Amino acid sequence: MALNTQGYAIVDLPPISEEIIASYDNCPHDPYMGNLTRYKRFDQYRLSWTEGTGWGFELLPHRDYTTFTDFNPVAGGIRRTYEPLEADFTPLIRIGAEAIGLDTTEDWQINVHQNRTRATPDKPGQLTPEGVHHDGHEYVMISVFVRDNVEGGETRLWLDGAEEPFWAGTVSPGQAVLLDDRAIAHDVTDVLPKDGKPGHRDILIVAFSRWKEKWYGDDHDAAALASGATSSAM
Repeated sequence: MALNTQGYAIVDLPPISEEIIASYDNCPHDPYMGNLTRYKRFDQYRLSWTEGTGWGFELLPHRDYTTFTDFNPVAGGIRRTYEPLEADFTPLIRIGAEAIGLDTTEDWQINVHQNRTRATPDKPGQLTPEGVHHDGHEYVMISVFVRDNVEGGETRLWLDGAEEPFWAGTVSPGQAVLLDDRAIAHDVTDVLPKDGKPGHRDILIVAFSRWKEKWYGDDHDAAALASGATSSAM
């Protein structure tokens, strides 16, 4: 399967293991994003294609996460320190890589974000505090694993400059949305608790960049951090 002519696809995932589901209970609090309603772990990999075995994953040495203010005006241009993943998500990521149809003649670098967002009666869970945005990569995979006692959380896809999304829908647990991140912007509405009791939404975001354009290493970090300095000076 490949992305449709509009640059996205919704795919079904295989059953999610109990190990992966349980790992979200141990995600540390994210102090940078989501109005203090987010919990997060993060890792980065290099992907290489081999005939006969398909995509192989090399876990890269753990680093702080940096992004550009152009893509994230809320937390771009700073170092964000997160604990590494504890669960193995690579079989699910491989499904996304194959469904997107990544170019097998090149290596790819991926950022893997494990996010839980909590919603309570006095505080909705912010899923995209940066608003409608591109992530800055070539492709993005957003997988939903759990929606526990929440409503809302509608994914919306936008063309640049549009006043309304061209697609909106709630991605169900066990599904993933795949995006051409350069063609499509996206956001997700807040999640709200049901029945006056706390709830949460557990997802995995995977951002794919060609290795030569990787979001990893000293040069990338320096450029991303400089974007923050430039923005604060304006």
